[in-house]
Amino acid sequence: MTRSPLTPGAQAGRTVLITGAGGGLGLATARALADAGARVVLAVRNVEAGRRAAATLAGAPEVRELDLASLASVRRFADGWTGPVDVLVNNAGVANIPLGRTEDGFERQVGTNHLGHFALTNLLLPRLTDRVVTVASTAHRSAELDLDDLNWTRRPYRPMAAYAQSKLANLLFTLELQRRLTAAGSPVRALAAHPGVAASDLNRNLGPAMALLDRTVGRLIRQSAEAGALPILVAATADLPGGSYLGPDGPREQRGRPTLVGRSAAAGDPDLAARLWTLSTELTGVACPLPVAA
Repeated sequence: MTRSPLTPGAQAGRTVLITGAGGGLGLATARALADAGARVVLAVRNVEAGRRAAATLAGAPEVRELDLASLASVRRFADGWTGPVDVLVNNAGVANIPLGRTEDGFERQVGTNHLGHFALTNLLLPRLTDRVVTVASTAHRSAELDLDDLNWTRRPYRPMAAYAQSKLANLLFTLELQRRLTAAGSPVRALAAHPGVAASDLNRNLGPAMALLDRTVGRLIRQSAEAGALPILVAATADLPGGSYLGPDGPREQRGRPTLVGRSAAAGDPDLAARLWTLSTELTGVACPLPVAA
């Protein structure tokens, strides 16, 4: 059994909001934080499933409806939030799905994984007290970010490439958010983490050949959701500098204990991060509430 790095009571008095916490990595993260005494809020698309998940957690977890593929839902969620939130974990995501559009016309993977979380974070930022943790992936290393066609309206659509682009966007979002927080003198930090190869339902949309590979080879290297959640938990609780990126310490970062990890050159490009931020603001209509950073 994977042991949580958190001690009982260590997170007492803290409020942690986790998107996509109805199962998989999100639920494993919520469970460890609830066991450590945190007030955990599960932000989920399927409220009934969220309530079933919450019933398995310690303490008094809350369940609130949030569909990241709908900016109207994101705004309703943010408008209905009162009081401070110590940690926001941007965990929810979709992967390797056929071409589809969100309610607002965005390609579904970048719309859910990046643009929905971009809007949510900026809308909640005035209430955040400690940090934002965004869940990325090693898939970002293969990504090419096309700011002229972020939503795949002109390029031939490739599900895995679209997923990789959304995960690169997650890291660029973290980079630019931390730059803005630092420039504004804010104590809030932006960090990112990835779970390695961990049990989740993200791969449910793989084609027959890739699904077979995932069932055979994947099961040999895949770690549990609890183990995959460890880098997220460390990013959410440890005293780390803003901009830190955590993942497993094993070969190819597929499994292992959480540690600081590297990222692709593109993921560390401040100019690309700033341009993506500008585009994301235009697409979502949600501006950063921090003072304008030079």
